[in-house]
Amino acid sequence: MNPTRRNRLIWIAALVAAAGIAAALVTYAIQRNVTYLYTPSEVLRGETAAHARFRLGGMVAANSFRRAQGSLEAHFRVTDGDAEMPVVYTGILPDLFREKQAVIATGRMQGDRFVAEQVLAKHDETYMPKEVADKMGMAHKKHDVKPAQGTTPAPAAETK
Repeated sequence: MNPTRRNRLIWIAALVAAAGIAAALVTYAIQRNVTYLYTPSEVLRGETAAHARFRLGGMVAANSFRRAQGSLEAHFRVTDGDAEMPVVYTGILPDLFREKQAVIATGRMQGDRFVAEQVLAKHDETYMPKEVADKMGMAHKKHDVKPAQGTTPAPAAETK
């Protein structure tokens, strides 16, 4: 083989190997930082990996918020309408955090409760994060009641 051709082949092989290593490192870094969104129903069904970091999304359950006396430790429950998950968070909660409002908490399961590292609240009264709305909508689709066979649903009222 010609020495010039051999040198080019070595450089091309080294370049391909370097690109492969770089792609593998980028994929590994992205994979470690991915956090999936789950609803309380999905968590209670065991769809999350043990000790995995994930996001818990839903609504803050009514009358569930309480703060430990003299500390920043907050306890509340997140619900998707079908199930509730107890959450513990130590830190300052967002100003918009309230009961009966959408919330996304990032953290890990510890026993039967979710320990949040970060809590995000919705930004106005009509907004619910798209991912949370989609997950909650899928959870409620399975509970929709269909009309009995042989009956017809009532027609929708027309508006002009």
